[in-house]
Amino acid sequence: MSTSTESTSPGAQPVAKRDRTHFLYIAVIVAVILGVAVGIVAPDVGKALKPVGTAFVDLIKMMISPIIFCTIVLGIGAVKQAAKVGRVGAIALGYFLTMSTAALAIGLLVGNIVQPGAGLVVPDEAYEAPESEGLDIIPDTLVSPLVGTSVLQTLFVALLVGFAVQALGTKGEPILRGIGYFQRLVFKVLTMILWLAPIGAFGAIAAVVGETGWAAVGALFQIMAGFYVTCAIFVFGILGLVLRVFAGINIFTLLGYLGREFLLIVSTSSSESALPRLIAKMEHLGVSRPVVGITVPTGYSFNLDGTAIYLTMASLFIATAQGSPLALGEQISLLVFMIVASKGAAGVTGAGLATLAAGLQSHRPDLVDGVGLIVGIDRFMSEARAVTNFAGNAVATVLIGHWVGEFDRARADRVFAGQDPFDEATMVDDDHGPADSAPPSLSKEPAPSAT
Repeated sequence: MSTSTESTSPGAQPVAKRDRTHFLYIAVIVAVILGVAVGIVAPDVGKALKPVGTAFVDLIKMMISPIIFCTIVLGIGAVKQAAKVGRVGAIALGYFLTMSTAALAIGLLVGNIVQPGAGLVVPDEAYEAPESEGLDIIPDTLVSPLVGTSVLQTLFVALLVGFAVQALGTKGEPILRGIGYFQRLVFKVLTMILWLAPIGAFGAIAAVVGETGWAAVGALFQIMAGFYVTCAIFVFGILGLVLRVFAGINIFTLLGYLGREFLLIVSTSSSESALPRLIAKMEHLGVSRPVVGITVPTGYSFNLDGTAIYLTMASLFIATAQGSPLALGEQISLLVFMIVASKGAAGVTGAGLATLAAGLQSHRPDLVDGVGLIVGIDRFMSEARAVTNFAGNAVATVLIGHWVGEFDRARADRVFAGQDPFDEATMVDDDHGPADSAPPSLSKEPAPSAT
């Protein structure tokens, strides 16, 4: 059985297992280029490859119900656990909800202004909307949503189960742990599916380029550029303003202090890789260990600002590209769903894609197949999601520490000035993980990544 570390002798220093995800990233880039080439040079061949992209989207759709169920149940558990730690937990949850909602709203605002996908109109016959069956939220049995396709039924049952488990008190903790293990299994399967992303991206891109020509390439660049710009506006505009007004700290100074962590995130496309270092550096900056232990692990589940922006802009892109723009009422209801569905969502690469499919499935099932349009460029946007999520959690930790009086500003000034540099030699992951920093109620399971 493979492990994450290897050693040559009992006293040897563990060696990290080689990360091969960069091969997947390269493969997706190559697949997208080949897909564009095939779609331009041989449009008929590109159109014939559509089933390849559709098959990959079907695999993602297969994961929607178990992901939503685990996400909501464990998300409710995290809320209950954070509430147990009192004032810090309550302030953190309130802040996370506010900022995530703001991120979703900004994504909708910019998406409506830019209208990504407006130059790309996929033929209507490619996406046939099923007949509406009304609001069927109550399932036939308690477990049927897990093997069905109704996202609303899955959400309904997950809420019932989540609150029921919480009502059991300590007797419900083994159930939460069991669901946590099931979630790991679900995301392991999702990770396996994502290794087929290059094939899915090739088929999807070839098909859409074969149908629409260079318009598809321009539209994909438009959504990517719009997403990156929106993330920058949120980080430097919204987060920067909040940090300056409430804590008197320049956002560029804080982000510069975390420069190594951002390089690590960009190289891995996941902010989980920088989680131990964020905990260690926030403590070194002057935020008390209890506040860091509560805020950072909880934020990695609840404060996914980059993911929130991605969900809204991608939804608008898919709807516009398919010639079925979302009405204002649909946008608002979708925003509310995303607020709920994204809470507690583990940031395994691909989870954002599954959540996007879930949101469309619950509101506009006719648009779900359009997720194939995003598959090819999802990896290109994952770094921006991860960087934005990480920046949001760093800012949140400083702000919450400041609000509860657990932030040593004099020490922070010395650190920012370079008078008290962070000692990389003493940075040991095991000494700064969430299990050591978080209170017992938050440390039973490792915090998920936030991509």
